[in-house]
Amino acid sequence: MRRHPRRGEAGREVSAPAPAPTERSAELGRRIGVPLVHGFYRPRVLGAWKVPARGPLIFAVNHSHFVDGPMLLGASPRPVHFLIKKEMFGGPLGSFLDAIGQLSVDRDSVDRAAITRALGVLDNGGVLGIFPEGTRGEGDFSSLRAGLAYFAVRSGAPIVPVAVLGSAEGRSRLIPAWPPLRSRIDLVFGEPFEAQEASGGPGTARGRRTRKALDEATVRIQERLAAHLENARRLTGR
Repeated sequence: MRRHPRRGEAGREVSAPAPAPTERSAELGRRIGVPLVHGFYRPRVLGAWKVPARGPLIFAVNHSHFVDGPMLLGASPRPVHFLIKKEMFGGPLGSFLDAIGQLSVDRDSVDRAAITRALGVLDNGGVLGIFPEGTRGEGDFSSLRAGLAYFAVRSGAPIVPVAVLGSAEGRSRLIPAWPPLRSRIDLVFGEPFEAQEASGGPGTARGRRTRKALDEATVRIQERLAAHLENARRLTGR
C-alpha cells in the first residue's frame, strides 16, 4: 500500500489509503481471464449488450462458487474491479490480485480505505464488482448486505445485475473443489437500474443517504436482483 504521511488530530502521522486502481490494471485481468475461462469452461454469455459501454457502473453478482468472480472477469464486456475479502491477498496471489486491479476489503470492520478506493473506481468511470450477499451461499440474492446500496447511492452509479449459473452444479473428478472441466457456465447480464427512484432534480439520488433511504434502496435492489435471477433461470433452463 502506498503511504502518504499526514498529521492526524493528535499530531501523529496517519496514512492515506492507496489510490484507486486504474482501468488499465483491470483490463490486464480481463485479458488474462478470457483465455483461461474459455480454456477450462464453456461460458455462455447472455445480455452483455445491456452493459453501458462507458461511465461508472456496479455489477451485483450472485455468489455460489469461488469461480464466479474469475468467470465474470473473463466474460465481462468491460474490465471489473472486484471487492474481495482481505484473506485472499496473502502471498503471490495477493500480489497478482493487486496487479490486476482488484480491491482488498476487511469484511469484519468498516474498512474505510477499501470504501475510499472503491468509490474512486466509480469516480473514475470504472466498473465495481460486488457480491452483495457478502459470502458464498445459495446464490439467490435472498440476503443482501448494505454495502451495495451504500456504493450505489453514494456514487449515483447504476447497478447491472449479473447471474452466474452452473458453477455449483457439479464437481471435477480431477479437482473436486472446481466445477467439471469444459462444463457450461451461464452468465446473464440484466438491465441497468438506479438504486433509488428519482424524486426530484438531477443529483437527488446522491443526496439521500440517510439510514432510511439506504434501507429502502436495499429493498428495491433486492427485488430487482431476485427478479433478474428468476428471469435468468428461465432463459437458461437452470
